[in-house]
Amino acid sequence: MLLNKLRSLPTNLKRPKILIIGDLMIDQYIWGDANRLSPEAPVPIVNVQKESSTLGGAGNVAQNLLSFGAEVIVAGVTGEDIAGKELLKVLTDENADISGIVIDKNRPTTIKTRIIAGSHQIVRVDREVTEPISKVSEDELFAKILPLFDQVDLVLFSDYNKGVLSVSLCKRVINHCKSINKKVIVDPKGLDFAKYKGAFLIKPNKKELAQALKFEKIASAAELQNAAMALFKLTVSEFLVVTLSEEGIAIFTQNSYKLLDVKATEVFDVTGAGDTVLATLAYFITLGFTVEEACELANHAAAIVIRRVGSATTSVKEIIEDMENDNN
Repeated sequence: MLLNKLRSLPTNLKRPKILIIGDLMIDQYIWGDANRLSPEAPVPIVNVQKESSTLGGAGNVAQNLLSFGAEVIVAGVTGEDIAGKELLKVLTDENADISGIVIDKNRPTTIKTRIIAGSHQIVRVDREVTEPISKVSEDELFAKILPLFDQVDLVLFSDYNKGVLSVSLCKRVINHCKSINKKVIVDPKGLDFAKYKGAFLIKPNKKELAQALKFEKIASAAELQNAAMALFKLTVSEFLVVTLSEEGIAIFTQNSYKLLDVKATEVFDVTGAGDTVLATLAYFITLGFTVEEACELANHAAAIVIRRVGSATTSVKEIIEDMENDNN
């Protein structure tokens, strides 16, 4: 039984070491109340009560892995700006290894600002550059991470389509990982999933999968399976894990298909839930759990974090508690 397997993990467990390569960003939150409309335009007036910030993108994946107890090396690109310095400080304070991060003075650090009234997000403002990173930055990034591959148990791509995971960088990393027998797990974005060819596991949501394959929609189990087969043909990956929102999680190999029902009973904010699923998969696969077992645990982890407002993390202890409650 999976719950018993989870409970029996030794307390002196060797910490998995995971390299995250991806788009780093700051998630800012402006919290307040909105009780009236502006006389200037039909928009709510938010009376600001507090402001906060946390790591987004690949940084949120790192925080999720750290909360599980993993050792984390983070690789990506930040700007030479206040947001970039804040990002590096938070990662360092949380004991992440930032030796894979490149600072590009010609590129701003991505900032996503969400304005929240009560528990509802009113608007999001993005400050970013999404063009692929320069060849100079890519070469510097690959040079930084090349000696790290032998030190880690697994490699993650956290792609937010902000330019770090270019076609050429993905190819260089995946080819090298295959040569040293290291698994690559991908949280994809954008329309070019071919750049992930050779990855061990790819984890899109249903909308991302449809867009990448130029499917008009995926509205049935048959259409989902057709999309999965098309992606396997494109990427030659071993596993495809598709998050289906309220429908759960679908797990595919080229010869099998299984659907896990959703575990969430309350939904306050889905921000960062995909990062939690990615981190959970990586952590437990590294510990030797099967992909199906890791997906079951990721399903519970996602149910936990979407009950909270803003990007959130969970822990093995909370997953055990959620599974126990699910069994009662």
